[in-house]
Amino acid sequence: MKRFVILLSLLAISCGDTIIQVPNAPSTIPVTKDPVIQAAVVEFRVIGNASNARVRFLTPLDGLSQITTTLPYYDSFASAQNNLFLSLEAAPVGYPISVSEPFLQIQIFVNGILFRESSSADFFLNPISVSGTWRK
Repeated sequence: MKRFVILLSLLAISCGDTIIQVPNAPSTIPVTKDPVIQAAVVEFRVIGNASNARVRFLTPLDGLSQITTTLPYYDSFASAQNNLFLSLEAAPVGYPISVSEPFLQIQIFVNGILFRESSSADFFLNPISVSGTWRK
């Protein structure tokens, strides 16, 4: 019986008040930073002294597009993809009669840096084109 009394007294001594602390504000969740995704800015340029040009270009969003426009022609888009297949083609529709030295040039710039270019300096109305896969 002595053992029982000792055991009971030990249990009574070990029991104490339970303290519950209630927060007065929500806990903060640690914010992890996602890697910064930098978009590549692609610019298509067609310049020359042709009266009009037929321009074809390929973008990941719109696919293949074709327009007939006056020169100079500029178009740009942004993409966060790691690889981009880029294509640009232009053909002069005609040159003014006053032009003695025809000139047509196409360029693809990525982030302000020349990626591909081609040019032509004849009266033939043949298309010129450039293409390639740009990688980050």
